[in-house]
Amino acid sequence: IARRIAMRAQVRLPRQYRRLVCRHCKGFIVPGVNCRVRLQPRREPHVVITCLRCGGHMRIPLRPKKARR
Repeated sequence: IARRIAMRAQVRLPRQYRRLVCRHCKGFIVPGVNCRVRLQPRREPHVVITCLRCGGHMRIPLRPKKARR
């Protein structure tokens, strides 16, 4: 519902809410229930979220936090 309202009003959803929707089947994602979350600690560490409904993958890069002075 929130996605449809945002599309109708032509505004962007915040990042935290966009990640709760599968980009392939547009289904609501609940980690551990209908999606699988894996950490990939490679040269560029990232999180891979796999939708168990459609099999689509979403890759979210993890950036190191900048040191505050």
